[in-house]
Amino acid sequence: MFPSDLTALSQGWLTGASLIMAIGAQNALVLRQGLLRQHVAPVVGLCSVSDVILICLGVFGLGQLISASPLLLNLFRYGGAAFLLLYGLRAAQRAWAGNDGLQASAGRASLGAVLGSAMAMTYLNPHVYLDTVVLLGTIGAQHPVDARPAFALGASIASVMWFSLLGFGAAALAPALRRPLVWRSIDAGVALLMFVLGLQLLLSPLQGR
Repeated sequence: MFPSDLTALSQGWLTGASLIMAIGAQNALVLRQGLLRQHVAPVVGLCSVSDVILICLGVFGLGQLISASPLLLNLFRYGGAAFLLLYGLRAAQRAWAGNDGLQASAGRASLGAVLGSAMAMTYLNPHVYLDTVVLLGTIGAQHPVDARPAFALGASIASVMWFSLLGFGAAALAPALRRPLVWRSIDAGVALLMFVLGLQLLLSPLQGR
């Protein structure tokens, strides 16, 4: 591997890590499933593979296409806001129910339902596209063509590392967090996060980078 490739790899990792570690809807879902200790590996795998695909699409051209289209940016804005607000409402209802909160739902969700939620939180969430496709794609496009694969690889490694740490780390800590108040607080925090992100999309037009 050439020095330019190592530079692109490290920059891809650092940029990807700084974006993926920001609290968002996708991370909240992975954290929640980890704390529930329910279908953790499939959720981590789905989110990781999805991020790798989107990162590659962005670095190799799709990011610039989306960034240049006001129509696509508006579709992400309004559709994503509606989705995030609805998800926030569901989390708020669980928090309001109290007592068993997240714990009560642990035995009811099938693998298909959980993966469906993970796919929706990934592919219907505009923040995922803006971070992976648009922003990483724009930064990656600044590298020479032969160094872009290394940049995409670095960003992909950061994504896989983060989702694995978040999901399996939460699962390891779950036995210490089984108090109903903790579950209820987590759902309340998720609800607040979804409302903030949804309202942010409605009030602030997305800007192409």
